[in-house]
Amino acid sequence: MRRREFITFLGSAVAQLLPRIALAQERGRTYRLGFVVQTPFSRHTELFDELKRNGFVQGANLSVDAQGFSVPIEQMDTVASAVVKAGPDAIFCGGDAASRAVQSATTTIPIVTLTDDVTRLVSSLARPGGNITGVSIFAPELDGKRLEILIEMIPTLRHVATLTDPQTTTSEQLQTLQVAARSRGIELAIYRAAAPDEIPPAIDKATSGGAEALNVLASALFNANHLMMIERIASARLPAMYQWPDYIRDGALVAYGPRRTSLLRQSAGQIVQVLKGTKPAEIPAQQPTTFELAINLKTAKALGLIVPPSLLTRADEVIE
Repeated sequence: MRRREFITFLGSAVAQLLPRIALAQERGRTYRLGFVVQTPFSRHTELFDELKRNGFVQGANLSVDAQGFSVPIEQMDTVASAVVKAGPDAIFCGGDAASRAVQSATTTIPIVTLTDDVTRLVSSLARPGGNITGVSIFAPELDGKRLEILIEMIPTLRHVATLTDPQTTTSEQLQTLQVAARSRGIELAIYRAAAPDEIPPAIDKATSGGAEALNVLASALFNANHLMMIERIASARLPAMYQWPDYIRDGALVAYGPRRTSLLRQSAGQIVQVLKGTKPAEIPAQQPTTFELAINLKTAKALGLIVPPSLLTRADEVIE
């Protein structure tokens, strides 16, 4: 091979190798990951397992900022600013409120979010733009489907309450749900809770208002307080539909949607790309492709409900 040809070949080979080098982990480096979420550290096991599987191990080459876990909604902006000031390599957010707070605090640090509707935060799914990408839980699209399942479970339903977080659910979502309920001959009442201490009174009002069942809409706030919420709803003897199939193991009656554990792994995959050097603007935002119906027959029995066979045969998970 002639010298000039060899130099040209070598330059081409290096050019092809550079992207791989840029996307590789730097030996000896500690990567810093910030969080702004309403849930505690313990609720992110699958995310950390997936990071570890890809070579990012907490306590080894991954440092996690603990100040961003279990963040009260009223402290979201303050904590977001503090996490940004710490200068992490990336920040993971949970829910619309946290995502908006971090977006306001930085336009440079990469953000990965797991939120109700990621399209509200990015330019487009294929090309997110800016410094944010993430995974959507498909919440608005599933509101009506959850109502349908609740009606199928209790065919005699006429009065349904909807528990909503006004910081997450839009007025358009609620209007669409109202129209769907009216088309089925259902009277739908809306009850709002924007903070943990507002959840029990909202459930009590739904009960005293004559609700025969409760449709709990997707919310990072409700997710962070789901154990308290499930217990309170059970005490009120209200059949309730939830967003995460994972909840039925905690006593929830019925849930329909993607698995939270699966979406955490998806989010971890995006974090891995960011930590390896890919810009969020170049990482397509994702949506779930698998939705599961989960039913807890033990809870149904406690409520005096007989679950129709048509639902049981379609259920992906049934607890007896």
